Amino acid sequence: MPHCPHCDQPIDSQALTCPHCRRALKAHGHPGIPLHTATGETYLCDSCTYHEDDTCTFPQRPYAKTCTLYQNSAEPMVVASYRPRTANIVKGWFSQNKGIVLFLIIIALSILMAIL
Repeated sequence: MPHCPHCDQPIDSQALTCPHCRRALKAHGHPGIPLHTATGETYLCDSCTYHEDDTCTFPQRPYAKTCTLYQNSAEPMVVASYRPRTANIVKGWFSQNKGIVLFLIIIALSILMAIL
């Protein structure tokens, strides 16, 4: 069970605000957007991956106390990879090359008729 970053009390993972200190935990009141909050007098930008590689476009940079894009530079970044199924690859190839497939079928039928 996660803990509130401000008061360190246990909270529900889908809670929008902390029931103990009433601090916002999710950005814009949406349960799918986590709101990262700095503790103490530090800023989130000091340990953020996007600040280090200069790709951050957050307006409060470099003095952000709360951020929705925060990625801790000490933790490994998780990269999701997409690998399509073979059936989808074949279906996509046939849909893109309908003319070639039709031409090959006509040639195959012509050869089959010539043999018989």
